[in-house]
Amino acid sequence: MPDQFQFSVPTTDNTSLNFSVAAGDVLYILGANGAGKSSLLSKFFNQYSQNAKRISAHRQTWFESNTPTITARDRINVEANIRSNDVQPRARHWEWSPEARTNMVIFDLVAAETKQDHEIAALVRAGDGNAAVTKAAEPSPIQTINELMRLSNIPIEISLGDGQEIFAQRNGGGRYSVAALSDGERNAFLIAAAVLTVPSGTLILIDEPERHLHRAIISPLLNLLFGKRRDCAFIISTHEITLAMDTPIASTLLLRSCEYANGDVRSWTADLLASGTPVDESLKRDILGARRKMLFVEGTARSLDVPLYSLLFPGISVIPKETCRDVEFAVRGLRSATDTHWASVWGIVDNDQRSSEDVVRLRTAGVWALPYYSVESCYYHSTIVARVAARQVEVTGGDGAALMKAAIASGIMGVKAQKDHLVMSTVLRAARRKILNNLPNLKSIEDGVPVKFEVDVAALRTGEGNRFDSLINAEDWDGLLVRYPVRESAGFANVVSTLGMTDRALYRAAVLKLLQDEPEAIVGLRALLGDLCSDIDAR
Repeated sequence: MPDQFQFSVPTTDNTSLNFSVAAGDVLYILGANGAGKSSLLSKFFNQYSQNAKRISAHRQTWFESNTPTITARDRINVEANIRSNDVQPRARHWEWSPEARTNMVIFDLVAAETKQDHEIAALVRAGDGNAAVTKAAEPSPIQTINELMRLSNIPIEISLGDGQEIFAQRNGGGRYSVAALSDGERNAFLIAAAVLTVPSGTLILIDEPERHLHRAIISPLLNLLFGKRRDCAFIISTHEITLAMDTPIASTLLLRSCEYANGDVRSWTADLLASGTPVDESLKRDILGARRKMLFVEGTARSLDVPLYSLLFPGISVIPKETCRDVEFAVRGLRSATDTHWASVWGIVDNDQRSSEDVVRLRTAGVWALPYYSVESCYYHSTIVARVAARQVEVTGGDGAALMKAAIASGIMGVKAQKDHLVMSTVLRAARRKILNNLPNLKSIEDGVPVKFEVDVAALRTGEGNRFDSLINAEDWDGLLVRYPVRESAGFANVVSTLGMTDRALYRAAVLKLLQDEPEAIVGLRALLGDLCSDIDAR
């Protein structure tokens, strides 16, 4: 048996990803359907077919008998045939003789159970009572399976009959054949029995174990099996992110895509997240489910940010975080993690009247602040309103430019009506920022110099009022979007109403449809985001 199983994955950039898996190690192969998981698992099995055990989710999950129907000689022949067929190219999607495989698992479990009984009897006959007691105290394979079932939320208990039949009991009820277990229970039983009966030092490959089992069952079952067989190495192929998350000791091979040649997979786009990589657990979840390029944005999956940025940045994983601080934490964390060098990460947050110093600070961390007050402002930018108006008149008739002008004028009137509120909220932010910027620091305390400052609120209010009036008089709709939270006025609702739409949700849906239909609109909106787009495109 090899001390370590060495692997080399040919990658689509004409290099190789090399790593090893030793006894006690767990590696998840994680990827979407079509990423080449089964093909890679077959490649690994073929490399070590004499020391490997493959357990496939597409296996037959039913069997007719609860007792071995093969002899010891048959069992040797069956295993030879299985290994011979499992190295064939079709093995990645087809399984030779599922019934024979199930029979072999039943045979091995009964043999392992009776072997312990024979060993105990031999010790008693030899007069070594202490050794017999010690051997009897060791849990048998079926006792171990029952422990695993109980801890994996499966309320059944397995037992061996006098005729070597394997029975099941549910919640202390009557015994019945294990062949009558439900699909999930049978699959859990067969996986556990197969893993517990392989020789020490085996490479165990499990293909999509979640296919027949709920995560609440398969996740604890796998982790318990890892603990029971620390003398074996495990590789699990899955598209269930949470399985990898539930196994902290595991490494994860992320498959992005694969390339074919003559009908076979020849290379993969793959990245390795090694066990022990110092990445926060929430960020690890983001990495496991993402592409190599990731853009963190504010909000939730239902917020305005995600659908808009997903259209502006196709081919990039747009990942929502609840707050600006969360976005900054995620970007800083992943950019500083040396073991995730393959990940390119950015963040974008609302401007919220940030100071120029704060914008620079965020930018240094890899987080861009929108040039507009909030992401909703992008939906209502004059160039977008003009395109929506043009599409509206295609249905209703009229002049698109005139409709757009009327909508913007109506929006400005809605903002003007809330002058006092918008000016006051802006002054409040500015005053608070000045106070926070003048708070004493450690050096000022050490120096003992009195800290004195004042905020001329009246001057701030006058200046902000003049700025507001200037934008209104200039009919500078986009300038208002930069400076003020227009959503706190009737501005957006007025634009929507003038365009002939019933509500803002319908308008936002129209904008997203516009961006899907007109590439020029995407180009125009991306241009509003400064050099974020060019920075992403350059990676």
